[in-house]
Amino acid sequence: MASGDHAVAAVDPASLPVGTVVTNSGRISAARLPGDAPTTPPFSKDELIGLDDALKDASEKAEVRFSVYIGDLGDDPVAGARAQLSNAPEPAHGALIAVSPNSKDIAIVSGSAVAGRVNDRVAQLGVTAAVPAFRNGELIDGLIAALRVMATAAVAP
Repeated sequence: MASGDHAVAAVDPASLPVGTVVTNSGRISAARLPGDAPTTPPFSKDELIGLDDALKDASEKAEVRFSVYIGDLGDDPVAGARAQLSNAPEPAHGALIAVSPNSKDIAIVSGSAVAGRVNDRVAQLGVTAAVPAFRNGELIDGLIAALRVMATAAVAP
């Protein structure tokens, strides 16, 4: 075997479970059935630490309790985001960036006590900052960019 060559064990596709295939590169790819829990978390430890740090920094800088929701927002993404914000600690003093990856919706809502600072303009700045990373499949990077921009724009006078 020449230097740089890798031995690859042959896998009989017939031996794989339903919904599993061997890709052209030799990687095994498996689909999950609805209701099956993922076997690995969708984000790495470093990504989650980065998001947590960005949430803390943004919340301290703007004096707004920022939070993030990733999941289904229903037929009305803004209403879904408002429902999620109402479940957050201190919703009147909070702002939520909600992302529905399947429908590709982004909704940013804010509580009554911070609505003057986290307004439509600030929300649009956050979306604009997030979209490039989202387009590249980097959800956490997009959320961190949105949090940084929104926190700077929403700083209390």
